[in-house]
Amino acid sequence: MAIKLTVESFLAGVRQSGLIDPEQLDARLRKFAKEQVDLTQAENIAQALVNCGDLTDWQSEKLLQGKFKGFLLGRYRLKQLLGRGEMSSIYLAEHVRMKRRCAIKVLPASKVKDTSYLGRFHREAEAVASLDHPNIVRAYDVDMENEAGTEIHFLVMEYVEGTDLEKMREKEAFPVTQAAEYIRQAAEGLAHAHENGLIHRDIKPGNLLVDKDGTVKLLDLGLARFFNQTEEESLTIKHDEKVLGTADYLAPEQAVDSHAVDERADIYSLGCTLYFLLAGQPPFTDGTLVQRLLAHQTKAPTPVNKLREDVPESLVRILEKLMAKSKTERYQTAREVADVLGRWLAKHGGHPWREQHPEIVAKLLGIASLRQTAPSDSGEMPKPLLPGSDS
Repeated sequence: MAIKLTVESFLAGVRQSGLIDPEQLDARLRKFAKEQVDLTQAENIAQALVNCGDLTDWQSEKLLQGKFKGFLLGRYRLKQLLGRGEMSSIYLAEHVRMKRRCAIKVLPASKVKDTSYLGRFHREAEAVASLDHPNIVRAYDVDMENEAGTEIHFLVMEYVEGTDLEKMREKEAFPVTQAAEYIRQAAEGLAHAHENGLIHRDIKPGNLLVDKDGTVKLLDLGLARFFNQTEEESLTIKHDEKVLGTADYLAPEQAVDSHAVDERADIYSLGCTLYFLLAGQPPFTDGTLVQRLLAHQTKAPTPVNKLREDVPESLVRILEKLMAKSKTERYQTAREVADVLGRWLAKHGGHPWREQHPEIVAKLLGIASLRQTAPSDSGEMPKPLLPGSDS
Protein backbone atom coordinates (compact mmCIF):
# COMPACT_ATOMS: atom_id res chain seq x y z
CA MET A 1 0.00 0.00 0.00
CA ALA A 2 1.43 3.39 -1.01
CA ILE A 3 2.18 5.74 1.87
CA LYS A 4 1.24 9.41 1.90
CA LEU A 5 3.98 11.50 3.51
CA THR A 6 3.29 14.73 5.28
CA VAL A 7 5.39 17.71 4.24
CA GLU A 8 7.19 17.57 7.59
CA SER A 9 8.05 13.87 7.21
CA PHE A 10 9.20 14.34 3.63
CA LEU A 11 11.50 17.27 4.43
CA ALA A 12 12.91 15.43 7.44
CA GLY A 13 13.62 12.49 5.14
CA VAL A 14 15.33 14.69 2.56
CA ARG A 15 17.62 16.06 5.27
CA GLN A 16 18.30 12.55 6.56
CA SER A 17 19.11 11.24 3.08
CA GLY A 18 22.19 13.43 2.66
CA LEU A 19 21.16 14.28 -0.90
CA ILE A 20 20.75 18.02 -0.31
CA ASP A 21 22.68 20.24 2.08
CA PRO A 22 20.23 21.45 4.81
CA GLU A 23 21.07 25.12 4.19
CA GLN A 24 20.58 24.65 0.46
CA LEU A 25 17.22 22.97 1.11
CA ASP A 26 16.06 25.87 3.30
CA ALA A 27 17.12 28.34 0.60
CA ARG A 28 15.20 26.35 -2.01
CA LEU A 29 12.05 26.36 0.12
CA ARG A 30 12.23 30.13 0.52
CA LYS A 31 12.67 30.47 -3.25
CA PHE A 32 9.71 28.14 -3.91
CA ALA A 33 7.54 30.19 -1.54
CA LYS A 34 8.37 33.37 -3.46
CA GLU A 35 7.50 31.60 -6.70
CA GLN A 36 4.17 30.57 -5.15
CA VAL A 37 4.88 26.84 -5.38
CA ASP A 38 2.25 24.89 -3.43
CA LEU A 39 4.25 23.76 -0.38
CA THR A 40 1.34 22.00 1.31
CA GLN A 41 1.96 18.74 -0.58
CA ALA A 42 5.15 16.65 -0.40
CA GLU A 43 4.72 15.67 -4.05
CA ASN A 44 4.79 19.31 -5.16
CA ILE A 45 7.98 20.02 -3.22
CA ALA A 46 9.60 16.87 -4.61
CA GLN A 47 8.75 17.88 -8.18
CA ALA A 48 10.09 21.39 -7.62
CA LEU A 49 13.36 19.93 -6.32
CA VAL A 50 13.55 17.74 -9.43
CA ASN A 51 12.83 20.70 -11.70
CA CYS A 52 15.71 22.73 -10.25
CA GLY A 53 18.13 19.79 -10.45
CA ASP A 54 18.54 19.05 -6.74
CA LEU A 55 16.93 15.61 -7.04
CA THR A 56 16.56 13.09 -9.83
CA ASP A 57 13.22 11.47 -10.63
CA TRP A 58 14.47 8.20 -9.11
CA GLN A 59 15.61 9.88 -5.89
CA SER A 60 12.32 11.76 -5.62
CA GLU A 61 10.32 8.56 -6.11
CA LYS A 62 12.27 6.77 -3.37
CA LEU A 63 11.94 9.67 -0.94
CA LEU A 64 8.18 9.88 -1.49
CA GLN A 65 8.03 6.16 -0.68
CA GLY A 66 9.58 6.94 2.69
CA LYS A 67 12.99 5.48 1.76
CA PHE A 68 15.55 7.92 3.12
CA LYS A 69 18.67 5.75 3.38
CA GLY A 70 21.00 4.09 0.89
CA PHE A 71 21.62 7.04 -1.42
CA LEU A 72 25.30 7.32 -0.45
CA LEU A 73 27.93 4.65 -1.02
CA GLY A 74 31.32 5.74 0.27
CA ARG A 75 32.28 8.87 -1.64
CA TYR A 76 29.52 8.44 -4.19
CA ARG A 77 25.93 9.66 -4.40
CA LEU A 78 23.46 7.37 -6.20
CA LYS A 79 21.37 9.21 -8.79
CA GLN A 80 19.49 6.54 -10.72
CA LEU A 81 18.98 2.79 -10.94
CA LEU A 82 20.35 1.70 -14.34
CA GLY A 83 19.60 -1.99 -14.08
CA ARG A 84 18.94 -4.83 -11.68
CA GLY A 85 19.76 -8.47 -12.23
CA GLU A 86 19.10 -11.53 -10.12
CA MET A 87 22.24 -10.98 -8.07
CA SER A 88 23.43 -7.39 -8.48
CA SER A 89 22.32 -3.84 -9.22
CA ILE A 90 23.99 -1.06 -11.19
CA TYR A 91 23.49 2.65 -10.55
CA LEU A 92 24.32 5.96 -12.11
CA ALA A 93 26.25 7.88 -9.46
CA GLU A 94 28.52 10.86 -8.98
CA HIS A 95 31.51 11.56 -6.78
CA VAL A 96 30.30 13.73 -3.89
CA ARG A 97 33.11 16.30 -4.20
CA MET A 98 34.42 15.95 -7.75
CA LYS A 99 30.93 15.62 -9.29
CA ARG A 100 32.28 13.10 -11.81
CA ARG A 101 29.55 10.82 -13.12
CA CYS A 102 30.19 7.09 -12.94
CA ALA A 103 28.41 3.75 -12.83
CA ILE A 104 28.43 1.66 -9.65
CA LYS A 105 27.88 -2.09 -9.61
CA VAL A 106 27.09 -3.65 -6.23
CA LEU A 107 28.42 -7.12 -5.44
CA PRO A 108 25.96 -9.89 -4.50
CA ALA A 109 25.19 -9.80 -0.77
CA SER A 110 25.67 -13.58 -0.62
CA LYS A 111 29.38 -13.18 -1.44
CA VAL A 112 30.59 -10.46 0.91
CA LYS A 113 31.33 -12.82 3.81
CA ASP A 114 33.78 -14.86 1.70
CA THR A 115 37.14 -13.18 2.36
CA SER A 116 39.00 -15.17 -0.32
CA TYR A 117 36.36 -14.18 -2.88
CA LEU A 118 36.63 -10.52 -1.90
CA GLY A 119 40.41 -10.70 -2.10
CA ARG A 120 40.31 -12.09 -5.63
CA PHE A 121 37.71 -9.53 -6.67
CA HIS A 122 39.77 -6.61 -5.38
CA ARG A 123 42.97 -7.88 -7.02
CA GLU A 124 41.31 -8.39 -10.41
CA ALA A 125 39.47 -5.06 -10.18
CA GLU A 126 42.79 -3.34 -9.56
CA ALA A 127 44.24 -5.09 -12.62
CA VAL A 128 41.30 -3.95 -14.77
CA ALA A 129 41.61 -0.42 -13.37
CA SER A 130 45.17 -0.30 -14.70
CA LEU A 131 43.89 -0.61 -18.29
CA ASP A 132 43.47 2.58 -20.27
CA HIS A 133 41.93 2.10 -23.70
CA PRO A 134 39.10 3.86 -25.57
CA ASN A 135 37.38 0.52 -26.27
CA ILE A 136 37.27 -0.62 -22.63
CA VAL A 137 34.92 0.64 -19.93
CA ARG A 138 37.31 1.99 -17.30
CA ALA A 139 37.17 0.63 -13.76
CA TYR A 140 37.96 3.54 -11.44
CA ASP A 141 37.72 2.13 -7.95
CA VAL A 142 36.54 -0.63 -5.62
CA ASP A 143 35.16 0.37 -2.27
CA MET A 144 33.10 -0.79 0.69
CA GLU A 145 30.40 0.84 2.79
CA ASN A 146 29.17 -0.45 6.14
CA GLU A 147 25.45 0.15 6.45
CA ALA A 148 23.80 -0.92 9.73
CA GLY A 149 26.41 -3.66 10.21
CA THR A 150 26.13 -4.94 6.62
CA GLU A 151 29.10 -4.61 4.29
CA ILE A 152 28.28 -3.37 0.80
CA HIS A 153 31.12 -3.91 -1.69
CA PHE A 154 30.95 -2.18 -5.03
CA LEU A 155 32.82 -1.47 -8.25
CA VAL A 156 33.04 2.08 -9.61
CA MET A 157 33.20 2.27 -13.41
CA GLU A 158 33.14 4.75 -16.24
CA TYR A 159 29.56 5.71 -17.10
CA VAL A 160 28.87 5.15 -20.79
CA GLU A 161 25.97 7.13 -22.20
CA GLY A 162 24.68 4.75 -24.81
CA THR A 163 23.28 1.26 -25.18
CA ASP A 164 24.53 -2.27 -25.77
CA LEU A 165 24.71 -4.04 -29.11
CA GLU A 166 22.08 -6.60 -28.17
CA LYS A 167 19.43 -3.93 -27.64
CA MET A 168 20.57 -2.02 -30.72
CA ARG A 169 20.36 -5.10 -32.97
CA GLU A 170 16.92 -6.00 -31.64
CA LYS A 171 15.65 -2.62 -32.87
CA GLU A 172 17.16 -2.70 -36.36
CA ALA A 173 19.60 -4.53 -38.61
CA PHE A 174 23.08 -3.07 -39.04
CA PRO A 175 24.75 -2.49 -42.39
CA VAL A 176 27.32 -5.24 -42.89
CA THR A 177 30.25 -2.84 -42.70
CA GLN A 178 28.87 -1.29 -39.49
CA ALA A 179 28.68 -4.71 -37.82
CA ALA A 180 32.27 -5.43 -38.88
CA GLU A 181 33.40 -2.04 -37.55
CA TYR A 182 31.81 -2.68 -34.15
CA ILE A 183 33.64 -6.01 -33.89
CA ARG A 184 36.91 -4.43 -35.07
CA GLN A 185 36.67 -1.91 -32.24
CA ALA A 186 35.86 -4.65 -29.73
CA ALA A 187 38.90 -6.57 -30.95
CA GLU A 188 41.07 -3.49 -30.36
CA GLY A 189 39.90 -3.36 -26.75
CA LEU A 190 40.37 -7.09 -26.30
CA ALA A 191 43.87 -6.91 -27.75
CA HIS A 192 44.85 -4.32 -25.13
CA ALA A 193 43.38 -6.47 -22.35
CA HIS A 194 44.99 -9.68 -23.59
CA GLU A 195 48.37 -8.00 -23.96
CA ASN A 196 48.07 -7.04 -20.29
CA GLY A 197 47.21 -10.59 -19.20
CA LEU A 198 43.43 -10.27 -18.83
CA ILE A 199 40.80 -12.49 -20.49
CA HIS A 200 37.17 -11.35 -20.64
CA ARG A 201 35.42 -14.77 -20.61
CA ASP A 202 31.97 -13.31 -21.28
CA ILE A 203 32.03 -11.58 -24.67
CA LYS A 204 28.49 -11.17 -25.97
CA PRO A 205 26.40 -8.37 -27.52
CA GLY A 206 25.07 -7.32 -24.13
CA ASN A 207 28.61 -6.67 -22.87
CA LEU A 208 29.54 -4.39 -25.77
CA LEU A 209 28.33 -0.84 -25.19
CA VAL A 210 28.17 1.81 -27.91
CA ASP A 211 28.43 5.40 -26.75
CA LYS A 212 26.81 8.43 -28.39
CA ASP A 213 29.88 8.87 -30.63
CA GLY A 214 29.71 5.30 -31.96
CA THR A 215 32.65 4.02 -29.91
CA VAL A 216 32.38 0.40 -28.72
CA LYS A 217 33.41 -0.26 -25.13
CA LEU A 218 33.91 -3.66 -23.49
CA LEU A 219 31.97 -4.06 -20.24
CA ASP A 220 32.69 -6.38 -17.29
CA LEU A 221 36.22 -7.19 -18.42
CA GLY A 222 37.42 -10.14 -16.33
CA LEU A 223 34.93 -9.32 -13.58
CA ALA A 224 31.61 -10.72 -14.84
CA ARG A 225 31.85 -13.93 -12.85
CA PHE A 226 32.07 -12.04 -9.56
CA PHE A 227 28.52 -10.80 -10.05
CA ASN A 228 27.08 -14.27 -10.71
CA GLN A 229 25.55 -16.67 -8.20
CA THR A 230 28.57 -18.99 -8.26
CA GLU A 231 31.97 -18.10 -9.62
CA GLU A 232 32.84 -21.24 -11.59
CA GLU A 233 29.43 -22.66 -12.37
CA SER A 234 29.45 -25.42 -15.01
CA LEU A 235 27.14 -24.38 -17.83
CA THR A 236 26.86 -28.00 -18.97
CA ILE A 237 25.26 -28.88 -15.63
CA LYS A 238 23.12 -25.80 -14.98
CA HIS A 239 19.82 -26.48 -16.78
CA ASP A 240 18.71 -22.90 -16.45
CA GLU A 241 17.80 -20.62 -19.34
CA LYS A 242 19.07 -17.63 -17.33
CA VAL A 243 22.57 -18.37 -18.58
CA LEU A 244 21.38 -18.20 -22.20
CA GLY A 245 23.14 -14.92 -22.89
CA THR A 246 26.49 -16.44 -22.03
CA ALA A 247 25.96 -19.95 -23.39
CA ASP A 248 25.02 -18.78 -26.87
CA TYR A 249 28.45 -17.17 -27.28
CA LEU A 250 30.57 -19.70 -25.39
CA ALA A 251 33.71 -21.23 -26.92
CA PRO A 252 33.67 -25.06 -27.12
CA GLU A 253 36.61 -25.42 -24.75
CA GLN A 254 35.10 -22.98 -22.25
CA ALA A 255 32.02 -25.16 -21.73
CA VAL A 256 34.28 -28.15 -21.04
CA ASP A 257 36.79 -26.49 -18.69
CA SER A 258 36.51 -22.80 -17.89
CA HIS A 259 39.86 -22.92 -16.08
CA ALA A 260 41.76 -23.85 -19.24
CA VAL A 261 40.70 -21.05 -21.57
CA ASP A 262 43.01 -18.44 -23.06
CA GLU A 263 42.43 -15.38 -25.22
CA ARG A 264 41.27 -17.55 -28.12
CA ALA A 265 38.03 -18.28 -26.23
CA ASP A 266 37.28 -14.55 -26.37
CA ILE A 267 38.00 -14.63 -30.11
CA TYR A 268 35.40 -17.39 -30.62
CA SER A 269 32.85 -15.42 -28.60
CA LEU A 270 33.65 -12.34 -30.67
CA GLY A 271 32.87 -14.37 -33.79
CA CYS A 272 29.53 -15.47 -32.34
CA THR A 273 28.79 -11.84 -31.56
CA LEU A 274 29.55 -10.82 -35.16
CA TYR A 275 27.24 -13.62 -36.31
CA PHE A 276 24.47 -12.19 -34.11
CA LEU A 277 25.02 -8.65 -35.39
CA LEU A 278 24.76 -9.84 -38.99
CA ALA A 279 22.00 -12.45 -38.68
CA GLY A 280 19.98 -11.07 -35.78
CA GLN A 281 20.28 -14.40 -33.94
CA PRO A 282 23.02 -16.45 -32.24
CA PRO A 283 24.77 -19.19 -34.25
CA PHE A 284 22.64 -21.95 -32.70
CA THR A 285 19.02 -21.36 -31.72
CA ASP A 286 17.41 -24.82 -31.66
CA GLY A 287 17.13 -27.21 -28.75
CA THR A 288 17.73 -26.99 -25.03
CA LEU A 289 20.54 -25.11 -23.39
CA VAL A 290 22.73 -28.22 -23.21
CA GLN A 291 21.98 -29.10 -26.84
CA ARG A 292 23.05 -25.63 -27.93
CA LEU A 293 26.25 -25.90 -25.91
CA LEU A 294 26.98 -29.22 -27.61
CA ALA A 295 26.26 -27.65 -30.99
CA HIS A 296 29.08 -25.17 -30.37
CA GLN A 297 31.40 -28.18 -29.98
CA THR A 298 30.14 -30.41 -32.79
CA LYS A 299 28.11 -28.53 -35.42
CA ALA A 300 28.72 -25.83 -38.00
CA PRO A 301 26.23 -22.96 -37.87
CA THR A 302 24.15 -22.02 -40.88
CA PRO A 303 26.41 -19.85 -43.08
CA VAL A 304 25.50 -16.30 -42.25
CA ASN A 305 25.10 -15.36 -45.93
CA LYS A 306 22.31 -17.95 -46.16
CA LEU A 307 20.43 -15.88 -43.58
CA ARG A 308 21.51 -12.55 -45.02
CA GLU A 309 22.40 -12.37 -48.69
CA ASP A 310 24.34 -9.10 -48.57
CA VAL A 311 27.16 -10.58 -46.46
CA PRO A 312 30.11 -11.04 -48.86
CA GLU A 313 32.00 -14.31 -49.02
CA SER A 314 35.19 -12.59 -47.84
CA LEU A 315 33.53 -11.69 -44.51
CA VAL A 316 32.01 -15.18 -44.23
CA ARG A 317 35.56 -16.61 -44.38
CA ILE A 318 36.71 -14.25 -41.63
CA LEU A 319 33.71 -15.25 -39.50
CA GLU A 320 34.36 -18.96 -40.03
CA LYS A 321 37.94 -18.56 -38.83
CA LEU A 322 36.81 -16.60 -35.78
CA MET A 323 34.43 -19.44 -34.91
CA ALA A 324 36.67 -22.42 -35.68
CA LYS A 325 35.97 -25.30 -33.28
CA SER A 326 39.67 -25.84 -32.64
CA LYS A 327 41.34 -22.88 -31.01
CA THR A 328 44.51 -23.56 -33.02
CA GLU A 329 42.56 -22.90 -36.23
CA ARG A 330 41.20 -19.52 -35.12
CA TYR A 331 42.93 -16.19 -35.34
CA GLN A 332 45.46 -16.47 -32.55
CA THR A 333 45.28 -12.94 -31.16
CA ALA A 334 42.69 -10.18 -30.93
CA ARG A 335 45.27 -7.87 -32.50
CA GLU A 336 45.25 -10.09 -35.58
CA VAL A 337 41.43 -9.93 -35.66
CA ALA A 338 41.46 -6.13 -35.49
CA ASP A 339 44.02 -5.95 -38.30
CA VAL A 340 42.14 -8.40 -40.52
CA LEU A 341 38.88 -6.52 -40.08
CA GLY A 342 40.68 -3.22 -40.63
CA ARG A 343 41.99 -4.48 -43.97
CA TRP A 344 38.56 -5.82 -44.90
CA LEU A 345 36.88 -2.51 -44.04
CA ALA A 346 39.51 -0.51 -45.93
CA LYS A 347 38.42 -2.41 -49.02
CA HIS A 348 34.68 -2.80 -48.38
CA GLY A 349 33.84 0.14 -46.11
CA GLY A 350 34.09 2.70 -48.87
CA HIS A 351 35.34 6.26 -48.72
CA PRO A 352 33.33 7.26 -45.60
CA TRP A 353 34.98 4.53 -43.50
CA ARG A 354 38.46 5.35 -44.78
CA GLU A 355 37.87 9.04 -44.10
CA GLN A 356 36.81 8.29 -40.51
CA HIS A 357 39.80 6.01 -39.85
CA PRO A 358 42.84 7.69 -41.41
CA GLU A 359 45.22 6.15 -38.86
CA ILE A 360 44.23 2.61 -39.89
CA VAL A 361 44.50 3.42 -43.59
CA ALA A 362 47.90 5.04 -43.00
CA LYS A 363 49.05 1.93 -41.17
CA LEU A 364 47.84 -0.30 -43.99
CA LEU A 365 49.45 1.90 -46.63
CA GLY A 366 52.67 1.80 -44.64
CA ILE A 367 52.60 -1.99 -44.66
CA ALA A 368 51.77 -1.95 -48.37
CA SER A 369 54.66 0.42 -49.02
CA LEU A 370 57.09 -1.86 -47.22
CA ARG A 371 55.86 -4.86 -49.20
CA GLN A 372 56.14 -2.94 -52.45
CA THR A 373 59.75 -1.88 -51.85
CA ALA A 374 61.09 -5.09 -50.33
CA PRO A 375 62.48 -7.53 -52.93
CA SER A 376 61.09 -11.05 -52.91
CA ASP A 377 63.20 -14.16 -52.38
CA SER A 378 63.66 -14.33 -56.15
CA GLY A 379 65.00 -10.78 -56.21
CA GLU A 380 61.93 -9.47 -58.05
CA MET A 381 59.89 -6.55 -56.77
CA PRO A 382 56.40 -7.66 -55.66
CA LYS A 383 53.20 -6.19 -57.01
CA PRO A 384 51.63 -3.34 -55.02
CA LEU A 385 49.37 -4.49 -52.18
CA LEU A 386 46.24 -2.38 -51.77
CA PRO A 387 44.39 -2.24 -48.45
CA GLY A 388 42.10 -5.23 -48.19
CA SER A 389 43.48 -7.01 -51.22
CA ASP A 390 44.62 -10.00 -49.16
CA SER A 391 41.11 -10.69 -47.79
